[in-house]
Amino acid sequence: MKNKQVLYPLLGIAVIASGVAVFFAGVYFTKTVSQTTTESDVVADFETVDSHDHLYVDEYFKSLPKEELSQEEIDGLLLMREEEKLAHDVYITLYEKWGQNIFSNISKSEQTHTDMVASLLIKYDIEDPVKTNDVGVFQNTDFSKLYTELVEQGEQSLIDALTVGATVEDLDIKDLQTLMEQSDNQDIVTVYQNLTKGSRNHLRAFTRMLNRNGALYEAQYITESEYQEIIDTPSENGVFYDAKGKGRNW
Repeated sequence: MKNKQVLYPLLGIAVIASGVAVFFAGVYFTKTVSQTTTESDVVADFETVDSHDHLYVDEYFKSLPKEELSQEEIDGLLLMREEEKLAHDVYITLYEKWGQNIFSNISKSEQTHTDMVASLLIKYDIEDPVKTNDVGVFQNTDFSKLYTELVEQGEQSLIDALTVGATVEDLDIKDLQTLMEQSDNQDIVTVYQNLTKGSRNHLRAFTRMLNRNGALYEAQYITESEYQEIIDTPSENGVFYDAKGKGRNW
């Protein structure tokens, strides 16, 4: 069977907060597909993704003292609360479309991620921007638009859906890296460290599924070397207890 390279544009929108950009405009990804491939030929198997990534984190960071917050730290928490909800909502919607367990499984992990950030908002008496758990509903209207665009892209084919997943995790890692540079509160950095670890695992899972179905993902936000390092290493289990990544492992 003859193969061909296909370029697909991701629809674009930008959200700027605390120096963090959520940006999909003008992004292209490449996939290799057989000319005879049909959607029914694409099979996604079950993935188990960092089932322990939320354990003990909540209890640990709540034991840490409250520290003074900078405006950047506040803005970062508000951004990440809705960005993690965005990932959850996109994945649960794509699961309803494609019925593939990877989306259901990772959406559950994303729920624990947004819940961790919500716990920090409660700890610091910051008003939660998430007023409802309804799918696709956000206080930040840019996230509402981005949700619609990502779902539209992901509903074109299963390959497109998996690529949307990889891109969301790629972006999430980049944003979390930026937020950790802007934060010095131990509890916030601890949560961000664990969210980043979870996103690395999710990126590995989406990449594996793309590869198994004859497709490739190219990093859009983190560097190519960072991406290769992630996918060339095994999934991470356990909880990071500090910004240096030290903690409990299984």
